Amino acid sequence: MDRERFATAMGIMRRLRGPGGCPWDAEQSHESLKRYLIEECYEVIEAIDKKDDDLLREELGDLLLQPLFHAAIAEERGAFTIDDVIETLCDKLVRRHPHVFGDQEIRSSDEQVANWERIKKAEKGEERKSALAGVPPHMPALMKAQKITEKAARVGFDWEHTDQVFAKVLEELRELEETMSSRDQERMEAELGDLLFAIVNLGRFLAVDPEEALRKTIRRFESRFDHVEKSLHGRGINLKDATLDEMDSLWNEAKTLEKQSTRDSGQ
Repeated sequence: MDRERFATAMGIMRRLRGPGGCPWDAEQSHESLKRYLIEECYEVIEAIDKKDDDLLREELGDLLLQPLFHAAIAEERGAFTIDDVIETLCDKLVRRHPHVFGDQEIRSSDEQVANWERIKKAEKGEERKSALAGVPPHMPALMKAQKITEKAARVGFDWEHTDQVFAKVLEELRELEETMSSRDQERMEAELGDLLFAIVNLGRFLAVDPEEALRKTIRRFESRFDHVEKSLHGRGINLKDATLDEMDSLWNEAKTLEKQSTRDSGQ
């Protein structure tokens, strides 16, 4: 990175926070900025999904603004500076990659993950009370479930084969079906949660990220529903006045067009 450009960006941030700067920027705190940090992460993901380099460059800049913002606030409190943040990161990267910056040998990515965890645990200087500790409490539920099952698997609490996990999914589905007849909302919630958790486990065994899989399904749903709406509009039919058969036919048409587009693109 061009250190001068980085210093310029940090200087702009300090000016925005300083006397004669921007009132909104000056009012922000670590707590008030939490939502923007999360929003910017998702906007970067959207740019990646769109494969739009110009948009990705812009969104990465917006995301980079957040660490600068937090560092400026911390600097004002005398806590740390952006230089301290970067130095801490560099030290950590070197320390946790002894196979790159030292003489340790690592033969696979799985071995590296295990080694990373060992180093991380040693750095904390104390034994964690649980093997599941260290997962951020506010992480999205699907991601958190995946992280927790990965941690449990590292200490041997795991299924042996994929078919066992699939059988568990079917078992949880049957239990949810049985509970539905009771109309007990609390029990249905619990069984639905168990089913989702089992599906996350299955995704791990299939090397499929459940969060990513669900996001792609949502995008397909939105695209197909958009086709239904536009097609009905083109026929002069209001969406609310359309029959379910009409909408279902257009939905299937959207799926066919989707498959054709995939074949044409060679995917």
